Amino acid sequence: VQLQASGGGLVEPGGSLRLSCESSDSTFNKYTMGWFRQAPGKEREFLAQITWSGKFTQYADSVKGRFTASRDNDAKLVYLQMESLKPEDTAVYFCGRALNPYVYGGDSAGGYNVWGQGTLVTVSS
Repeated sequence: VQLQASGGGLVEPGGSLRLSCESSDSTFNKYTMGWFRQAPGKEREFLAQITWSGKFTQYADSVKGRFTASRDNDAKLVYLQMESLKPEDTAVYFCGRALNPYVYGGDSAGGYNVWGQGTLVTVSS
């Protein structure tokens, strides 16, 4: 199984970006997907999870109201729409697949065992 994240780049404070994560997994529609980020010298930080059907989402307090996770199971894609970006949102962003089908991944990186390569988001003027 491979995950390919894309959509990162340089954006000014207050701007928006949409990240995508494409899966090669034929069972994509059975797994909760998570979004995390990692800034230099810091641990991987949970941002959002979206369950296999897309009906349930959970967000970290730091991004709640600004970031929105969604998915297209037919296309095997998961998205992270990011609004009102701040300089402190600068990090490498990762998508991850939960350990097992039909379970929540949770808000810890340990709940995910397949990761994309990451895409860099830089928020700066």
